[in-house]
Amino acid sequence: MSARDRVLPPAVADVLGVDGVYRDPMWRVSVALSSVEIELLRTWWVRRLAFIAHAGAAAMSTTQSYSRLEHSLGLLALTAHFTPTDHLARAAALLHDVGHLPLSHTFERVAGLDHHQLGARRIGDLTDLLHRHGLDPAEVIATDSGARPSVLSGWPGVLKLDHLESLVRSGRAHGRTTQAPPATLARLDVVEAGVATDPETGSYLAELVAGEARWLCSPVNAVPNGVVRHLAGLLLDHACPERRAEVAAMTDDEFWALLLTDPATASRARELRRDPAGWRTTGVEDSMAAGSATRSPTSTSTCLRSTGTRCPRHIPPSANSPRCPGAVGSSRPPRPLHTSARTRPDRN
Repeated sequence: MSARDRVLPPAVADVLGVDGVYRDPMWRVSVALSSVEIELLRTWWVRRLAFIAHAGAAAMSTTQSYSRLEHSLGLLALTAHFTPTDHLARAAALLHDVGHLPLSHTFERVAGLDHHQLGARRIGDLTDLLHRHGLDPAEVIATDSGARPSVLSGWPGVLKLDHLESLVRSGRAHGRTTQAPPATLARLDVVEAGVATDPETGSYLAELVAGEARWLCSPVNAVPNGVVRHLAGLLLDHACPERRAEVAAMTDDEFWALLLTDPATASRARELRRDPAGWRTTGVEDSMAAGSATRSPTSTSTCLRSTGTRCPRHIPPSANSPRCPGAVGSSRPPRPLHTSARTRPDRN
C-alpha cells in the first residue's frame, strides 16, 4: 500500500465529528455519527457539557481537567462499539449527563437539586428533535435509568459501561492506568449484569476502583469540593425555585463568576482559587479519611470531616446578593452539608 493510499487517523478529535465521524482519542474508537447525534451535539444542553468539569471544583487542584462532554462522547463511543444499532442507547449515552449542575457533583442535592431529575427535564426539552428522528424521549430516559435493558444497564454493584468509562478516563488523568485503554477495551464484553472480562483484567479494574476511592477521599478532592459546596449552600439554601433553576443551568465559568461577585461568597471563593493548598487538613484517621480543614482567619472556617462536610458558621446573605422578587434572607445557619466521598452520589 502506498503512502497516498494509507488511511491516517484524524488530526483533530472534533467534538462535532469530522465529516460525520467522531474518533475518541482515548478509546481509539471511530463512530459514524447518526443524523440525530450530529444534531444533538449542536444543542445547548449537550454543548454546555464542554463547560462542566468532570472533577467538579477539584479540577483546580488536579490534572483531571477534562469535561463532561469528553466523558459523554467516550460513553457514546463505547456504546457504539458494543451495540452499533441500538440508537436509543446511543442517544442515552450522549444525553446521560445533561442534567449535571455546574461543577458536576460538587453541590449535588444542595437545596434539593438533583441531576437525574434535571436530566429527565432537559431531555424532555429535546422532544421535538428526538421525535423528528423517530426516537421517544421517554424511551431515552428509560434507557438511561436502566428501566429499558441495554448495553448501558447492569445489576446493582456490578461495573456498568458508564462507570467503566469514567474510571479509566479518571485513572488516565491521574496516571493510575498501566494499560492503554484500547488494550483494556479489547478484553471487555458487556452482558446483562454489566461489564465482563477475564480475571487479570478484572483485577486491574479493581485496582483502578481502589485508586479512584483514594482520590475521592483525599484532601486534594475534598477541600475544593467541600468549600465550594458550602458556598453554594449560602447562595441557594434560601433562594426561590426560579433562582435555583437559573443557577442549576449555569456553566462552570458562570457559576464561578457568581461566587466571585456575590458578597456572601466572594472572599472565600478568591482564597480557594488562589491557594487551594492553603486549607490545612488535620485529624486524618487513616489514608481513606479526609479529616478536617481550616483556614485562618477562622470566623467562617469550613471543617471537612470523615463523616462529611460541616459548615459551623453562616455568612448571612448580603442585601446586594441576587434574589428573586419576594425572597427573604435568613440568619439561621443552614443544615450541615454532607459530602463524604464514601456516601456522596457517584461521580459518573
